[in-house]
Amino acid sequence: MRKVIYSLVACTFFVSTILYAQDNAQTPASEPKTEANSTTTSSSASTPVQEETFHQALKTKFIEGGWEFMSLVLICLILGLSVAIERIITLNLATTNTTKLVKKVEEALEEGGVEAALQVTKSTRGPVASIFTQGLMRMSEGIEMVEKSIIAYGSVEMAKLERGLVWISLFIALAPMLGFLGTVIGMIQAFDMIEAAGDISPTVVAGGIKVALITTVGGLVVAIILQLCYNYCSSKIDGIVGSMEEASISLVDVLIKHNLTKK
Repeated sequence: MRKVIYSLVACTFFVSTILYAQDNAQTPASEPKTEANSTTTSSSASTPVQEETFHQALKTKFIEGGWEFMSLVLICLILGLSVAIERIITLNLATTNTTKLVKKVEEALEEGGVEAALQVTKSTRGPVASIFTQGLMRMSEGIEMVEKSIIAYGSVEMAKLERGLVWISLFIALAPMLGFLGTVIGMIQAFDMIEAAGDISPTVVAGGIKVALITTVGGLVVAIILQLCYNYCSSKIDGIVGSMEEASISLVDVLIKHNLTKK
């Protein structure tokens, strides 16, 4: 379901970008001068020229950089941000107050035994609670089996937390590569213009070099944004894994204490 949403978002944006680029290309650069236009121009000569907004400037640079390559770079940004936002939300929901959870489990063990502790862990969201559930379910098989179960299921939960990061890293690498590809093509266009004109002048090569620089900047900006998201997710995962390890040790201590008290 998540992949379908990503694909729909990418396709919708790609189609809208193409339509926008075609409309921009079909718009005439200047209207033919008429008597009415000259009158309007003379009357508005004293009116201050409205400054171009950031959104308009961004769209202009997008078209000037070549919508074919800029669309691919922007699709990398959209898909990468979609995965990153989904991961950020999931990781924040997976964060658990381990100290509070361990205390609840210990109280449940003292009052109602393993079944009461299982009800506490099953009603709590997050990988730490899932590990506790697996450990408590193996309580009857001994402490050693509980430890093995916690270690094994901890690896499974860690893999779930890292799910999707490979796609973010893919788009981080892909966006600059697409930008550099546009750079090479822009330089080739510049040399083609020099060959056709037979003269090296700034006017001849400016267009190709401009395309090259814009595509490079676009790819680097996308990579920087996604790299920040990737680092945030990685640090969040490291924090959750640390909490899982600390909580697992605390759970084993609580179970040993419960067995000794029971005896």
